[in-house]
Amino acid sequence: MPRRHGNNLTQIDRNASERERRRSIKDLYSRLAFLIPTPSPKGSLPGLVDQATTHIKQMKERLEMLKQRKQQILEGHISNADKVVSTSGSGSIIRSSMITVSHLDSILQVCLTCGLTDNFILMCQVIHVLMEEAARVVSLNYSIMGNKIFYTIHAEPVSSRIGIETSRVEERLKELISPTSC
Repeated sequence: MPRRHGNNLTQIDRNASERERRRSIKDLYSRLAFLIPTPSPKGSLPGLVDQATTHIKQMKERLEMLKQRKQQILEGHISNADKVVSTSGSGSIIRSSMITVSHLDSILQVCLTCGLTDNFILMCQVIHVLMEEAARVVSLNYSIMGNKIFYTIHAEPVSSRIGIETSRVEERLKELISPTSC
């Protein structure tokens, strides 16, 4: 009889440790879901892991792109296509501008690099294009390094059903800094 009682205790201990293990796993999945920008509301656990994997890959690619871009900017490598000649009332000035557009889930990110001259006008034109394409600016950050200003603009669709056509936005924004637009 005592042997049976011992088995019941070990079974209770096993059940308790299994409950604790499941609770711990559920807690870890909840933390993972919190870290993903837009987890699916009724997603399964494997779907959550798949989203996390995809997000990590996107972030690694973005990190590499930003590292390369930083290196190019620090070395001063700007292609001829990025040099824009604009005429103001006092004559011609050369403005070196770069623009990149990336789409992360439902957020559109626009990175604009421009010289100190005409920077505000160019940034306003970018925001105007975004508004015309049914995008609402969520945040705008900037930093100044030397004689360049770096803008980062995050926008989201005005309506989630409509979305943002990234390729069209990118094409219109590239037209802003192309030599033919001046």
